Amino acid sequence: MQETIERYRRHNRSSQTVNRSDEQNMQHLKQETANLMKKIDLLEASKRKLLGEGLGSCSLEELQQIEQQLERSVSNVRARKNQVYKDQIEQLKEKERSLYAENVRLCEQYGIQQQPGTKDVRENQPYEESSPSSEVETELFIGLPRSS
Repeated sequence: MQETIERYRRHNRSSQTVNRSDEQNMQHLKQETANLMKKIDLLEASKRKLLGEGLGSCSLEELQQIEQQLERSVSNVRARKNQVYKDQIEQLKEKERSLYAENVRLCEQYGIQQQPGTKDVRENQPYEESSPSSEVETELFIGLPRSS
């Protein structure tokens, strides 16, 4: 009987220890949640300021910092856009060169002379239109789509 009582007491003590650690863990999680909520609020306020909302309470120094941050961001976006354009232009030039080479090969293969007006593709050639006619037909339609 004494042994059973002792086991009960040990079990009771260990469950109390587990409960305390659970409470401490819960308290830690609550503090972490509160800190994260504060960070979220600060980020949302910063986002609103960057979008131009709620600037009435900003000091001149804060406004200047926001302006500088926006200018850096726009500069980064423009640099990235220019790089993408350059990459696309290089890809298109390479495609033009390969198509020209394929055209020459096919002309030689079938004994056809190249058409007058075709150009020689060089490395650093400025952009020229590939065809003499660059007209594009477009149709603007406003309203519900018509069934064809």
